[in-house]
Amino acid sequence: MKKSFNYLMVFAIAASMLASCSKKEGSEESSAKVEKEDLPLVEVETANNETVDQISEYTATVEAYKTNNIMSNNGCRIKRLLVDVGSHVSAGQKVVILDDVNIATQSAAIDQQRIQLANAKRDLERAKQLVKIGGGTQQTVDQLQAAYDSQARAIESSRRSLGTMSENTVLTSPISGVVTVRNFQNGDLPSGMPILVIEQQDPLKVVISVNETDMPNVKNGMPVSVVFDTYPGEAFNGHVSLIHPTVDVNTRTFQVEVTIENRGNKVHSGMFARVKFNFGRTSGIVVSDLAVQKQIGSGLRYVYTLEDNGTVKFREVEVGQRMGNRYEIKSGLSSGMRVVTKGHSRLTNGAKVELVKK
Repeated sequence: MKKSFNYLMVFAIAASMLASCSKKEGSEESSAKVEKEDLPLVEVETANNETVDQISEYTATVEAYKTNNIMSNNGCRIKRLLVDVGSHVSAGQKVVILDDVNIATQSAAIDQQRIQLANAKRDLERAKQLVKIGGGTQQTVDQLQAAYDSQARAIESSRRSLGTMSENTVLTSPISGVVTVRNFQNGDLPSGMPILVIEQQDPLKVVISVNETDMPNVKNGMPVSVVFDTYPGEAFNGHVSLIHPTVDVNTRTFQVEVTIENRGNKVHSGMFARVKFNFGRTSGIVVSDLAVQKQIGSGLRYVYTLEDNGTVKFREVEVGQRMGNRYEIKSGLSSGMRVVTKGHSRLTNGAKVELVKK
C-alpha cells in the first residue's frame, strides 16, 4: 500500500511540473505573438540615382515693356481726345488736341519783338554812320549793338517757346502700344497727372528677384519659360534682357529683367507670372514625395530609412527639384537606401518595424 502511494506522489509531481512548463511556453509564445503584431507596418522604396533638370522658378508681376505718360506743359484745355482706354496706337499717332489760344498770343508777341528788332537795327546802323563822319561815339555804337543782340536772342527764345507750344497742342504717342489710363475729359484743364498713359505690351517684361546662389548661372540672352495661372499648360517664350549688377544685402537677391514674347496679345501687364530657368542637368538622388516628411513648426524635411537590423533611422534631408510626385534629394541620402513611404505615424528613431510584403 505504501509503495502504491509513492507512485501516485511521483506521478502528481511530474504532472504538475509538465503543466507548469506548458503554461510558461504558451505564455512566451503568446507574448512574442503580441509583440510581433504590435510592430509598426511600413512600406519602403529604394532611393536611386537619376538625371535631374536643374530648374529654378521665380514669381513676379508682368510689367509693360515701356510706359509713356502723355502730358502738356502749355496750360491749355483739352480740345479733343482722339483715343480712349483700350485703344491701340502707333508711334507718332495723334492722341490729344489742345486749345491753341496761347499759340496766337505767342505769335503776336513775336511779331511785336520783330518790330522792336528792326528799330534797334536802324538805330545801330545810324550810330555807325555818325561815328564814320565824326558825329558820334563808339560807346554809343557798342550800347546799341548790345541792345540789338539782346533783342535777337529774345526773339529766338520766343520762337522756341512757340515751337514747344505747337508740339504741346497736338500730342502724339512716342511708342506703339495700348492706352491703359485716361485721367481727363474733353474741356478739362489738365494738371498734375498725365492726360493718357500708353503702355507697350508687345513684348512685355517681368522683373524678378533671383537668389544670389544662382548668379553664376544667369546670363544675358539665356532663354526662359514663362507660365501663367490664367493659361494652364501653356508656356510663353522669354529671355534674360537685363541683369542688375548689385545684390540686395537684406534679401540676398539680385534683380533680373526678363522679356516675354506676347503672341496674340494674350498677356497683360499686372498678371501673375512664374519664370522658370533651366540651368542644365545633373545626377541626383530621387525618391517618392510620400517618403519626404516635413517637421511641424519648421521647414525641416526628413525621411526614415529601413536599416539592415529591421529598425528605422531618422535622417534630415535637403530637398531639391520637385518632379511630379518625386523629389530630388540634394543631401542626407545615398543611392540604394530604402526609405519608408507608408506607415510614418508610429515611427521613432531606432524603432523596430515590420515590412509589408507586396
